[in-house]
Amino acid sequence: MTGGQRGEPELVGQDGVGVPDALQRLWTPHRLAYVQGENKADGDQPHGCPFCRLVGMDDEQALILARGERVYAVLNLYPYNPGHLMAVPYRHVADYTELTAEETVELAEFTQRAMTVVRAVSGAHGFNIGMNQGVIAGAGIAAHLHQHVVPRWGGDANFMPVVGHTKVLPQLLGQTRELLAGAWRES
Repeated sequence: MTGGQRGEPELVGQDGVGVPDALQRLWTPHRLAYVQGENKADGDQPHGCPFCRLVGMDDEQALILARGERVYAVLNLYPYNPGHLMAVPYRHVADYTELTAEETVELAEFTQRAMTVVRAVSGAHGFNIGMNQGVIAGAGIAAHLHQHVVPRWGGDANFMPVVGHTKVLPQLLGQTRELLAGAWRES
């Protein structure tokens, strides 16, 4: 590696590979863990499930925002947008139809409260809310049901995700957790 113009790195390789260009790089190494399957559930076994492991951890360490009787709210470790959280039943169930009536009600209440809290903290203009049922439907952790609450803002689908396949998150997850957990307690 030799220095290029204006201190830019210049990698010399076959066929000019590594020649400096005018593009800036925004590195998102935290996404590699998701791509490689880190923290995925081990089949149907609760002991291998990250959602089951979270409940035994400290809220701050686990990024848990609030705990209910049957459901808890936790930040997504690999968020689509700032404030992306999930409502998760404590019970290890894979399918929405397996929830009890009480779990279904509390899951809905946590989703409503999450929307209220995220709006108060961030001024979200809208939300994507949903769950992927099964691996074939896109569930990253299919063995443990979870409902996503993804805040949206006008113009949040800018050039970064479209061209750069990258989301820009303006704060660390711990900071987001602190803001949302505080607002959750006050709401």
